[in-house]
Amino acid sequence: MARVALVTGGSRGIGEAISKKLKADGYAVAATYAGNDEAAAKFTKETGIKTYKWNVANYEDSAAGIAQVEADLGPIDVVVANAGITRDAPFHKMTPEQWHQVIDTNLTGVFNTVHPVWPGMRERKFGRIIVISSINGQKGQFAQVNYAATKAGDLGIVKSLAQEGARAGITANAVCPGYIATEMVMAVPEKVRDSIISQIPAGRLGEPEEIARCVAFLASDDAGFVNGSTISANGAQFFA
Repeated sequence: MARVALVTGGSRGIGEAISKKLKADGYAVAATYAGNDEAAAKFTKETGIKTYKWNVANYEDSAAGIAQVEADLGPIDVVVANAGITRDAPFHKMTPEQWHQVIDTNLTGVFNTVHPVWPGMRERKFGRIIVISSINGQKGQFAQVNYAATKAGDLGIVKSLAQEGARAGITANAVCPGYIATEMVMAVPEKVRDSIISQIPAGRLGEPEEIARCVAFLASDDAGFVNGSTISANGAQFFA
């Protein structure tokens, strides 16, 4: 029977690539999304991967959504906590609302996604938790105090869960992408994009599929002794 993988924010960008890769590797995949019904419907039509709509920032919504996924597909074996947002502003202009929106989605959202599946993983003595952090959680970034704080916090979650889950056969790891050629990045002005690329020793943006392959490894049996680790996939832009 295929293992079940849940990918939050799994119908677009890096999440889309992860969902497709895990399906190709034989997982039964459920992808969540927050609000773009049209994009989610298109994704499901093209891939056959069922999508589920809920707000990861809300615990009750997350628990109910996860219960539905498990009713449809079976117990969740792999969680990829990928859903995230940005609300960028220099710190002196950042509003409490901008702070809380990002914290609630990118940090609390990881708790809300992992916590409901954790007891089942412990009982079954198997689980894979993979959190998509960011290069900016490792090095910080101008106008992203909120975002960088959440992505650094995600690494703390992973290191702690790794210690708690190891004896139960659960691993928890993170992937920190650098700048990836997603729709969002490709939409920035070419001059800005060129400036970003000039800071990457590899001389290019990463591809979503490259992050997906990192996730697929961490989800696999081959990574059973990899726990509490961070894979930095950034073209040598930053060394943690």
